[in-house]
Amino acid sequence: MEKQLLTEAIQYKEERFTKRILFKKDDSVVFVLNFMPDHELPAHTHPEADVYIHALSGAGTITVDGQEHPFNQGEVIHIGGEETFSYRNTGDVPSSLYVVLSKIPSPAYAENI
Repeated sequence: MEKQLLTEAIQYKEERFTKRILFKKDDSVVFVLNFMPDHELPAHTHPEADVYIHALSGAGTITVDGQEHPFNQGEVIHIGGEETFSYRNTGDVPSSLYVVLSKIPSPAYAENI
């Protein structure tokens, strides 16, 4: 068994969003993305993976295949690996997302940034 303290993964930087890895096992990774207002995760895909995202705090907009959706604290979504998505903190307070990737496309996806 492994246990992590979620609050330790909630770390913000003024210059860009942060990513903090909680667990990496085989082809799966669990991490937290942290955004100051107006920070953005660029559009991308995760081929052959399923992505599950829980909005831990704050409010933003998630864009999936060109369609914008509000994404607020407490909401959970699933994104298929071939769907292109991005996220932007459109609120006026920091936001954090808890993310589970069921299959890591490459080792770079399981690194802190």
